[in-house]
Amino acid sequence: MSNPVVQQRRLRTELRKARDRAGRTQREVAEALDWSTSKVIRIETGAVNISTTDLRALLQFYGESPEYIKDLEQTARAGRQRVWWDKYKTNLDADMVTLLEFESSTSLIRQFQTLIIPGLLQTEDYAREILRMYNTEDQVEYKVKLRMERQRILHGEDAVRAFFIMDEAALRRWVGGPAVMRKQLEQIKDLAKQPNITIQVLTFDRGIHRGMRGNFEVFEFTTEDQDHVVYLEWPGGVTVVQNNPKLASQYVEWFITLEQLAPPPEDLDTVINRLLEDMPS
Repeated sequence: MSNPVVQQRRLRTELRKARDRAGRTQREVAEALDWSTSKVIRIETGAVNISTTDLRALLQFYGESPEYIKDLEQTARAGRQRVWWDKYKTNLDADMVTLLEFESSTSLIRQFQTLIIPGLLQTEDYAREILRMYNTEDQVEYKVKLRMERQRILHGEDAVRAFFIMDEAALRRWVGGPAVMRKQLEQIKDLAKQPNITIQVLTFDRGIHRGMRGNFEVFEFTTEDQDHVVYLEWPGGVTVVQNNPKLASQYVEWFITLEQLAPPPEDLDTVINRLLEDMPS
C-alpha cells in the first residue's frame, strides 16, 4: 500500500502546481467555486482533506486533463488511508504527529543527541525510564508501545537510511541503573550491524564541538516537493524548520562536521565495550 503521508504531500504539491499553471490566486479560486479563501488555503496546506467532488471541480476549473484528474483522485484516496499511529491519535499532541509523519515518509535521517539515547534506538526498559520523567503512569505504557512501533522504520525491506551521533554523555548516564544500561548499550552495538544504520559516539576526548548547542534531527526526502526538514526539540517545545534550504543545509554541514570529529563507526564496539567495563555487573 502506498504511504498515506507521501500521497498527501504529493496531492498538496500537485494542487499548488495546478493553480500556478492556471495563473490563479487563492482568492480567485475561492470566488469562482463559491468557497472561502481559507478553505483553499487549508486544502493546499493539508490542514483538511478534500472530497472527490471538490477535487474534481477544482481541477476542472484549472483546465486540467481528465487523465490528470483521475490520477490525483487516486492520490487523494490513497492519502485518506489509515496510518499505523491512528490507534494512538487521541493521545498524541500535534508535535508528535508531525514527527511521525516525517519519520514515516523520510528516506534518510541524521540525528544528533547530547544527553539521552535517540528514541529510535531505545530499549523498552530505557524508554520506560525516560518517559516516567515527563508523564503520568497511565501515559507511560502506551508511549512506550508507540516508541517501539516507531522503530519499525529501521527494519524491513523499506528501512530508512539512518545516521546517529551521540555525545558520550548520553551513554555514560545510567538511565534505570546498570542493568538497564547494559542492555541498552548492547542493543546499540547490535543495531549498528544493520547495513542501513550508522552509529557514532562523540567521545569526551574530542573536546568541544558544534553539537553542544543542542539536539537536532534532519529528515531527507526523495520526493521533489519536499526539501530537507530540521526537527528541533528543546525544553519549551518543538521547532520545525521547513522551506528554508539555507538553514537546513547548515544543520547537515554541522552533522558532517560531527561525523568527522567523532571516532569512526567501526570503533563503536571498542567505545561501548570500554563503557561496559567501567559499569558494575
